Amino acid sequence: MSDTENKNVAADTQEEVVESPDVHFEPLVKLEDVVVKTHEEDEEPIFKMRAKLFRFDTESKEWKERGTGDVKLLKHNDTKKIRLLMRRDKTLKVCANHYITEDMVLSPNVGSDRSWVWNVAADLVDDEAERQLLAIRFGNSDNANKFKEAFDEARENNQKVTAADSSDKKEADAEQEDKEDKKADEESKPEDKSVE
Repeated sequence: MSDTENKNVAADTQEEVVESPDVHFEPLVKLEDVVVKTHEEDEEPIFKMRAKLFRFDTESKEWKERGTGDVKLLKHNDTKKIRLLMRRDKTLKVCANHYITEDMVLSPNVGSDRSWVWNVAADLVDDEAERQLLAIRFGNSDNANKFKEAFDEARENNQKVTAADSSDKKEADAEQEDKEDKKADEESKPEDKSVE
């Protein structure tokens, strides 16, 4: 190749390298929006604070960390019951999920004014109900005390809701029994047959 041909080839390659500011590529695959349900849609958060959750492992006799994230107390819009829900940071995996019942009592953790311990009869993590001893630790004692106040209020609320539900159920059962008694009485009455 001569020098003039080399210059022409070099000039052609420089022209091809010019970048365009409006480069657009069409996607190979079209992705549709997916609606992800958290099962918190029907609930109203009444408490939310960052904490670290632990569970007591009975086999090894030691506390194991379950996760760090926001602990929430959620009140259901229809049933008015309050549950505790905690998800891990980043992965949002559930590390605590249970209703607050009347037998759950927060007791102070030994040697710390910023953590609480309580028993859970049925903690629904990984879709399995397990009996657990849980401990939660906050950044300072003020946050721990705020959690205790909210937890105790939630327990009282759930006691009232449960008592109201059981009285409503008793009334409904009594009404059902009355209907059944009336039906049985009507069926047991002898039919009036006249002889002609």
